[in-house]
Amino acid sequence: MTTVDTERPPDAAIVRRPARVRVLWLLAAVAVLAAAMLASVVFGSRGVAWTDVWAALGGAQGTIEEAAVAKRIPRTLLAVLIGAALALSGTVMQGVTRNPLADPGILGVNMGASLAVVTAVAFFGLTSPTAYIWVAMAGAAAAAVFVYTVGSLGRGGATPLKVALAGAATSAAFASLVSAVVLPRNDIAGGFRLWQVGGVGSGSYERIGQVLPFLLVGFAICLLSARGLNSLALGDDVAAGLGERVAVIRATAALGAVILCGASTAVAGPIAFVGLLVPHACRMLVGVDHRWLLPSTVLVGASLLTFSDVVGRVIARPQDIEVGIVTAILGAPFFIHIVRRQKVREL
Repeated sequence: MTTVDTERPPDAAIVRRPARVRVLWLLAAVAVLAAAMLASVVFGSRGVAWTDVWAALGGAQGTIEEAAVAKRIPRTLLAVLIGAALALSGTVMQGVTRNPLADPGILGVNMGASLAVVTAVAFFGLTSPTAYIWVAMAGAAAAAVFVYTVGSLGRGGATPLKVALAGAATSAAFASLVSAVVLPRNDIAGGFRLWQVGGVGSGSYERIGQVLPFLLVGFAICLLSARGLNSLALGDDVAAGLGERVAVIRATAALGAVILCGASTAVAGPIAFVGLLVPHACRMLVGVDHRWLLPSTVLVGASLLTFSDVVGRVIARPQDIEVGIVTAILGAPFFIHIVRRQKVREL
């Protein structure tokens, strides 16, 4: 296994956690998620009373306030699903590549999915929401392979910084191509401009029903890859020596991450930094064992995106700031901090 610089912070103090402590952190994460969901239902551009909340939860929509709460419920559920998916996708990407900078947004995977969807709509007349998801997953997979291949060129192979730079360059190029495709098409430009920012404001039970099967498959693949990701963390040679099929583990886990990223992007647009922030925070709480790390990132990622959506709704009332902007504001300083600590070669 590749050694790390001695200036790396003493991770041993945050890696080994007793099972009791891990369970407590998971319970705390569940409580935080419940609070985030409640806040998402209660707070918004229009104030509501608790009586309106309880009435709307019971199905009533007789008043404007009750109707507002009823609209916030699917938006909240979508934020929970997308946040969990992006956080889990980022965690798995970091485990597969052993790269602390891996994130669907930074590596250009989100923009690859976006470019695929925009191209399919503009040139092939794609209209089916389910087809959007399939196309987005194909674009995400192609972008992931391309970025990792480019980052592997030259000396040293796929180092974290090289892959991050390749991803940033690819993301910028794909964003330009998306603009080049959308701008001449006035018939689709308006909707895609808002979608490109990334948000869950269009959440509905119909959208949730369309994306949920894909997300469930992605969740299952990623969570079942926990043991294999623990083996990869020891290094490919050690994992192979333990009898693990390294290529199969890596390909399977990456497939789950691509499914989650592609499906999320198709529904909510390219939301960045959730997959970078959450895994690092959860490692400090529950350690690096993926059997604990992956479930914790699901809970914390869902909470982060839901709270970010609430902030975007209340900070500039009565206007909404899309959640993709809020996560970018939160994530950019953290990304700079991680890059400045590049004495860490890999996870």
